[in-house]
Amino acid sequence: MKELAKNKNIVFLIIVAALGYFVDIYDLILFSVIRVKSLKGLGITNPDQLLNKGVFLINCQMVGMLIGGILWGILGDKKGRLWVLFGSILTYSIANIANGFVVNVEQYAILRFIAGVGLAGELGAGITLITESMSKENRGYGTMLIAGIGLLGAVVAAQVGGHFDWQTAYLVGGIMGLVLLVMRIGVFESGMFHKVKTANVEKGNFLMLLSSGNRFKRFINSILIAVPVWFVIGILVTFADNFGKAMGATEELNPGKGIMYAYIGIALGDFLSGTLSQVFKTRKKIVYAFLTATLFSVLYFLNSRGFNAQFFHIMCFIMGLATGYWVVFVTMGAEQFGTNLRATVATSVPNFVRGSVVLVTLAFKALISSVGVINSGLIVGCTTIFIAYIALWNLEETYGKDLDYVESDSHSTIKKHSAVTDN
Repeated sequence: MKELAKNKNIVFLIIVAALGYFVDIYDLILFSVIRVKSLKGLGITNPDQLLNKGVFLINCQMVGMLIGGILWGILGDKKGRLWVLFGSILTYSIANIANGFVVNVEQYAILRFIAGVGLAGELGAGITLITESMSKENRGYGTMLIAGIGLLGAVVAAQVGGHFDWQTAYLVGGIMGLVLLVMRIGVFESGMFHKVKTANVEKGNFLMLLSSGNRFKRFINSILIAVPVWFVIGILVTFADNFGKAMGATEELNPGKGIMYAYIGIALGDFLSGTLSQVFKTRKKIVYAFLTATLFSVLYFLNSRGFNAQFFHIMCFIMGLATGYWVVFVTMGAEQFGTNLRATVATSVPNFVRGSVVLVTLAFKALISSVGVINSGLIVGCTTIFIAYIALWNLEETYGKDLDYVESDSHSTIKKHSAVTDN
């Protein structure tokens, strides 16, 4: 933390990156908050259609994020981290503003896809800049502040989405993004990127992640460790109204309020997991602990019956707190790869996790007809957590790792900058 106190540029970078992630999460979560309200505003009132159209729109947004994660990641390694910070926020800000004027589900779907593409670049570019600009001993504090502060955007989304009409909520998100765009003018580029920019080495080549067994293993495992986070948010909380009916809740459960409490928990969990990873000098052990807490909290919630809305809100907070290892997960992803692929990975990995909601929701829906809503949630949730345990086991510990290197296919997997500059 002393590094932050001494370096004004680092502090400014963290503030701008954190606010960017704040707007990113606001927009990302806003649809879940106003899903029912916005669809009813477009004339859809049938409960089954509300569920089906809601899943369709979420999937459009998440597919956009999958594509955007690859696109912005490649551009981040080829053009620079700052290029992505400006381009991504401009894209989703314009899409958000346009979203306030849609008149049918088809327009809604197209704009959710475009917004998803834009949203995909925000977190990865910010995390990459921080990990490359701070010392290896303290960079965990920087990423912790970005994620912890940024995730509070979900709380604001819940408040704005709950107190204003859905069109206004989208306009607020778009305007916040444009204001932040102006603030970013003073942000500086990563020194490590400047070193690699002129080096004769592949930069932002997504296929490099697939061409090497070692890199592919690191890449896929970096994704799988965080899928449980989006199972909790994308399934248990987003479709809380459906779970509530199946579990005999005494009151109708509001997904928007559930998301607010869950993200308060996630934000606090990120501060806690980020601090613990620095104090105990380990990323992996902290993620193991939080994954275990996630498993127990999910099992407890899905085995509860006849509860009221207050119990639901408490459980959302607890499950959010347990899944609050997002900051450590994103940091680990950035630390797993060299400078010439770091933005590609740091941007694509969290968006592949978010995009996993498409497969998770499809599996969830497919099982409902045969085992019911509750058992479907249990099967899908436990499966994602079990896979996350295995993926984490296969990743290396990255605390204190030197990040000043590049990935190469010509010799070994990793080469120092000095080894490639003259190639």
